[in-house]
Amino acid sequence: MLIVADDGFISVRASLRGHDLSLVVGDRVELTEDDSHWRVDAVLPRRTSIERAVASGRSVAQVLAANVDTVFVAMPVTPEPKLALVERMVALAWDSGATPVIVVTKADLCDETDAVTADIAEAAPGVDVVAVSVVMVGGLDALSPYLLAGQTVCVLGRSGAGKSSLVNALLGMDVLDTAEVRRDGKGRHTTTHRELHMLPNGAVVIDTPGLRGAGLWVSDEGLDRAFSDVEELVESCRFNDCSHTQEPGCAVLDAVEDGRLPQRRLDSWHKLQREARWMAVRSDARLRAEVRRSWVIMHKEVRRSGRIRP
Repeated sequence: MLIVADDGFISVRASLRGHDLSLVVGDRVELTEDDSHWRVDAVLPRRTSIERAVASGRSVAQVLAANVDTVFVAMPVTPEPKLALVERMVALAWDSGATPVIVVTKADLCDETDAVTADIAEAAPGVDVVAVSVVMVGGLDALSPYLLAGQTVCVLGRSGAGKSSLVNALLGMDVLDTAEVRRDGKGRHTTTHRELHMLPNGAVVIDTPGLRGAGLWVSDEGLDRAFSDVEELVESCRFNDCSHTQEPGCAVLDAVEDGRLPQRRLDSWHKLQREARWMAVRSDARLRAEVRRSWVIMHKEVRRSGRIRP
């Protein structure tokens, strides 16, 4: 494997003194020189960790990258970005401990870039949204505040979002393969593995394969920050156990009714809440037992009421 050291990249033996070696891009390690070779002695604790549910649906998390300071969520200006995917990616980024920044790519391909950027910003309150172009002069200047020496940035997005073109432009050379987007608007996979790159100014950029989806593996904090506008309304609901679906005095439903909160955003919040709970139940034996117990109690109550006959 290759590891970035003070004096550049060095080759390291993939061993950890007899222990299982479980490293991801961005991990920081302790090294020892042994017979003209470097050996990994220890993996240091991760400050941040970008995780998603594995595509198979099993109850485990896949770590995409570690020790990331900023997550660039790449969203192409065309075809029109799916706001639900924006919200999902932002929740994943917040939950990692890193700071999300939505990068609207290919700004030179659309006359409605400002309108698209405004729609994305509405779906990501509290998150910086910047439009960029890899072909326009000064088209990447808006990213400078986030690409500082010693900082690590991870680029996430679906295939065709322009991630590889963005990294190539930042590096000033073509180190990653790129491909045209298909006629149906879907991208082709060009990056097949996660890879770390050092920018000339000392910032680090991690490129990742395109995500067709991002199964949530997040805590309440990630969703709360991604939907801070909804959570603020929740605090004003009449009932503490309000489900925000039909109860009287629901501040969330009132906001939808008078146009302060888009119905689409409330629907997305409900969906991601359900998905996060489902993943939590699958991964936590105690929660699974509680769910089974609640279903048993509910079934007994229904039978006792006479609505179901044995």
